[in-house]
Amino acid sequence: MAKSNVQVITTPKAAAAGTPNVLPRPDFHFPGEVGRTYLDSDPAQFPKPVQAPEGAPNILLILIDDCGFGQYGTFGGGHPSPTMDRLAAEGLRYNCFHTTALCSPTRASLITGRNHHSAAFAGITEVATGYDGYTCILPRSCGTVGEVLRQNGYMTAWIGKNHNTPPGRPAPPGLSTAGPTASASTTSTASTLGT
Repeated sequence: MAKSNVQVITTPKAAAAGTPNVLPRPDFHFPGEVGRTYLDSDPAQFPKPVQAPEGAPNILLILIDDCGFGQYGTFGGGHPSPTMDRLAAEGLRYNCFHTTALCSPTRASLITGRNHHSAAFAGITEVATGYDGYTCILPRSCGTVGEVLRQNGYMTAWIGKNHNTPPGRPAPPGLSTAGPTASASTTSTASTLGT
């Protein structure tokens, strides 16, 4: 078996210093000495909240359903897209994304960076089954871009249509095991049903 070249940051101090190679970050453990009483112990310390690095960029991820490269002028289409044209002229062209031709699987691929079957979204949520790759429930092993950003100190939000929650799974915010609140959105105004 080949050895992995990934190094794991194991101390809270090292993990707090930058982006760790493994998420979630290790749990905080008091680094001082604990004596018989508090008078014999090092001063108490609490874990510090993770903050995005100084000068970290704002990140906006947009997915527009039922739209392809041929729609916008940036890639030869008929719709003017001056902002995308300006970004493309500066060298920013994301044009190697795999679309599945369906909204739920494409969205799952975009937010996890994985094949839609690996993200358990082989189809739209209304055709979810209990089989691997078809449950339409993101596995914990498929961290979303929102989760990665949140664990690195960013505030995150998911706004708009979700359609990544199977029918019968929506729950009040904070209680759901699927959908935007389970995908590490600090704030969510997403509709959990397809439209």
